[in-house]
Amino acid sequence: MSLQRRLLVYLLLCAPLVWGAALLVSVNRARLEVNELFDTESIRLARQVQATLAGVMAAPHGATPPVLTGTQSDPTPSALGGEADLRSLSIAVWNARGELMLVDREGVQLPHRLDAAGFVNLTLQGDAWRVYYLQSPHGEWLVAAGQLVHERDELVWNLLASQMLPWLLVLPVLLAAMAWAVRKALAPVRALADELRGRSADDLRPVPEARAPQELKPLLAAMNGLFLRIESTLARERRFTADAAHELRTPLAVWRAQWDVVRGAAGETERRAAEARLAVGLDRIDRLVTQLLMLSRLEATDRLPHSVPVDWPVLVGQAMNDVLALAERRHIELACNWPAAGAAPFPLQGDPDLLAALLRNLLDNAVRYAPERSSVALRFDADGLAVENGGPPLSSEALARLGERFHRADGQAETGSGLGLSIAQRVAALHRLRLRHHAGADGQGVVATLSSS
Repeated sequence: MSLQRRLLVYLLLCAPLVWGAALLVSVNRARLEVNELFDTESIRLARQVQATLAGVMAAPHGATPPVLTGTQSDPTPSALGGEADLRSLSIAVWNARGELMLVDREGVQLPHRLDAAGFVNLTLQGDAWRVYYLQSPHGEWLVAAGQLVHERDELVWNLLASQMLPWLLVLPVLLAAMAWAVRKALAPVRALADELRGRSADDLRPVPEARAPQELKPLLAAMNGLFLRIESTLARERRFTADAAHELRTPLAVWRAQWDVVRGAAGETERRAAEARLAVGLDRIDRLVTQLLMLSRLEATDRLPHSVPVDWPVLVGQAMNDVLALAERRHIELACNWPAAGAAPFPLQGDPDLLAALLRNLLDNAVRYAPERSSVALRFDADGLAVENGGPPLSSEALARLGERFHRADGQAETGSGLGLSIAQRVAALHRLRLRHHAGADGQGVVATLSSS
């Protein structure tokens, strides 16, 4: 169901409910006002009859109670709609002995109640009456003035009908106006949908927010933020694809050339040498593809797959085992320095697999470019960790370019893809950590530090 139709349904359902509630309140208030009006008239009529009883009291004892003239016959209908019919009124007077002294009509006789005073609701001949009893000051007589309740209800409903009829007549106009107002109010939503529907797949321009309604601005801000993230992701993917294509072109060409050398080798010795060089090329391609796939996976996400407390001894053992063969080949001594007893090594919540890859790349980079027969140390403290190696210091320009994709300093004897530090930096960023490089304390070697600040 569309938003416009849903709003119209809600309005069409809620409007009658609210209207009905208002009608009930109006009926109650109108009934109170009408009752107050007619109760006042009944009190006034009873007091007027009491004031004129001096002549009636002079009637002979035992005589038939007189009937007031002018009230027995049907009155002429009033020209004003809603007036009470005089036939709905009745007056009666009793003396101190309970004898009926005066009555204004013969059809309905109000009951005598010696101790009654004030208003009493009665049912006479199947009709509801409201009767006002007025005692004389000295108990000489009792005056009763009654009126049919139906007459009051009829007046209430006539008043309400006169007010409701205009509303009923304009109800179709009101519904049409509500439908127009809803459609007009939702016009910006339709305009936004039309604009987005007409865009091409690569059109990620922000949607203008200046002229948008206040209610749509949070939605537009979220959409524009999503567009920016998608654009950034696409830019990373394009850059990654271009870099990967460029870097794979050279090793593949070298591999094809080495394969041609293997096929054209004249002797066994030459063949074995060519096969050894081909195996090295295969190892390089395998390492490059593996790191490309890992970097692609890291670039495609902005959050950690899962986060648990990090068990650093397990991760350190795994990372050192992975670089142990390279360290033995280059006669590099690996060392790990833990904090003093009782101190926790760099408490952290994170993804163990990604952090293991980060440690492996830092150690591999340090071992690969450290001088042979030197050492590489991994140090932990309460605020972070550091990986350092010995050897000649790097220039400030070389330090600044560390972590740049596919960048390897000139004159390196060891093979590599230039992606290890890029992977480490991306893992650090996902854990909201900072990876920095600087020279050692004595100005020699390179130190990679990982910390939360």
